[in-house]
Amino acid sequence: MSTGIERPVAPNPYDYLPATASFSVTSDDVTDGAPLKDDQVADLGNTSPQLSWSGAPEGTQSFVVTCFDPDAPTPSGFWHWGLVDLPADVTSLDTGAAAGSLPGGAFHVRNDGGEAGFMGAAPPEGDQPHRYFFVVHAVKDATLGVDADASNAVVSFNLAFKTLGRAILHGTYQH
Repeated sequence: MSTGIERPVAPNPYDYLPATASFSVTSDDVTDGAPLKDDQVADLGNTSPQLSWSGAPEGTQSFVVTCFDPDAPTPSGFWHWGLVDLPADVTSLDTGAAAGSLPGGAFHVRNDGGEAGFMGAAPPEGDQPHRYFFVVHAVKDATLGVDADASNAVVSFNLAFKTLGRAILHGTYQH
């Protein structure tokens, strides 16, 4: 089903945030700028991707991992994943890690589908290609200071003041 409305491609939403150090994130499941595998699509595999990161800034005390679609047909985009308070010694997540037990005091906040955990790509059928930004945020504190009831918007607000660095990888998907 086409939305019948051609929307311009939104800029990279992270370009609007205060500049931070960058570091590296790679994935066995997501190739930067390329279409997502079926495993990362909601109605096909709905599985969180493998991610590995390195080179986080000195002073990193924890990590937050998010997945955001700025191309969703809403003014606020669509949050697919929010994983908060990963310990600083964790530098990778296995494929499907969002569905398993999490290390240390890490926890999920609800995605915009209403569930705690990862929600795969699910753009409207016939819509333009959507971009899915998988971002690892290096945090200067051991805890972000939110709980599992926080929205991803509140997580992002707190990240604006506590992020030392960001590692960004994005995939695309279109029905």
